[in-house]
This record gives sequence, C-alpha cells and structure tokens, in this order.
Amino acid sequence: MLNSPEIRAVVFDLDGVLVDSTEVMREAFTVAYAEVVGPGPAPFAEYNKHLGRYFPDIMRIMGLPLAMQEPFVRESYRLAHRVPLFDGVEEMVQELRERGLGTAIATGKSGERARSLLEQLGVLHLFDHVIGSDEVANPKPAPDIVLHALALLGVPAANAVMVGDAVTDISSARGANVAAIAALWGESDEAELLAAEPDAVLYKPKDLLTYCGW
Repeated sequence: MLNSPEIRAVVFDLDGVLVDSTEVMREAFTVAYAEVVGPGPAPFAEYNKHLGRYFPDIMRIMGLPLAMQEPFVRESYRLAHRVPLFDGVEEMVQELRERGLGTAIATGKSGERARSLLEQLGVLHLFDHVIGSDEVANPKPAPDIVLHALALLGVPAANAVMVGDAVTDISSARGANVAAIAALWGESDEAELLAAEPDAVLYKPKDLLTYCGW
C-alpha cells in the first residue's frame, strides 16, 4: 500500500463503505418487488451486483419496472433506523477532518435520502458535501458525481481519492482521474473489485489513515 501524503480530500461512496445497509436494502427491495412485480423470489443477488448505480438505472439494466422505486424508497426510509455505521468509520472521518482534509459523499442514493440517513446517524456534519445520483447529469459509473464533488471541495483530482466498494465506484474514480480505493470491510465481491485493479485496497476503515501516510 503506497502512502499518498498529498491527499487533500476524500470522496466516499455511502452504502457498503460508511454504512452497513445490505439487510435493509434486501428487505426494501423484497417488499418493492412483491408489491410491483408479484409473488416469487426477489432477485436481490443480481440487484446487489449493480450497487453504486442509481436505482432507476439498475431497474433498467435488470428489466424491472421503474414503479419499484416508490415502494423501495418508502421502505428504505421506514427501515433507516436499522442502518448502522461500520465500526471505525466515524473515528476515521473525524481524523481526516482534524487533519484538514475535505470530505464528500458521492452515492447511488438520492441526495435527500443520503442526507436524511446521515443526519439520523448523527454524522452529517462530518461531510462538506453529500451528493446523490439525482443531483448530477450522469450517475456512476460516469465520473460526473466525483467531478462535482471535487469542484465543490475546490481540490484537484491529483490531490483526491475515491473510496468505494463496487466496480462502478472504481470506474467513476478513474473517469475523474482520482485514485480509486477499494473498501473491503463490507459485503462487496472481493475478486470482482480486485479484478478492476484499484489503486489501493483497504480492509478496515483505519487503513485509509495509513494510506494517507499517518
């Protein structure tokens, strides 16, 4: 793992990186599928392969009705109290802030839903900007959301990193010319992420501090 002493900002994905939301997403997706599509097993495993993308984009890729979005969002809000931060995340972000780094979130969620969740968790204040996929022209894997974060932070790509748990995050980071960091403390597919050749791999949140050279 190479040290990167010139890092001035970190852009994070949200689900699977900062918050452990897999089970809540599974439940919300299952309810939405039952309401809109009907009986039968909800294809959550396939949905999970596309995490990092905006929900409507995933529906189009999977050939599922866009009408699933309304019940999925409704259930996600209803169950949000069950979504925890990963152990060590809050302390890691606090350390970044104390050392003067800018912090932003670039998520597949809508901006409103992401900010609501972070506020509920009591950590919204730790991020300079929280950007949702509905707030850029082209969501991940396009680079728009990372580029927008960098513009808001006032930090050039050479001095920033993107931390994500999905190939879509790696692609978005690469398109924005920022270092692409793979987070493997959640339930991401390690082999798939490693095959995307990220610039660094982190196995626990505090590894990011080591990557920064501290």
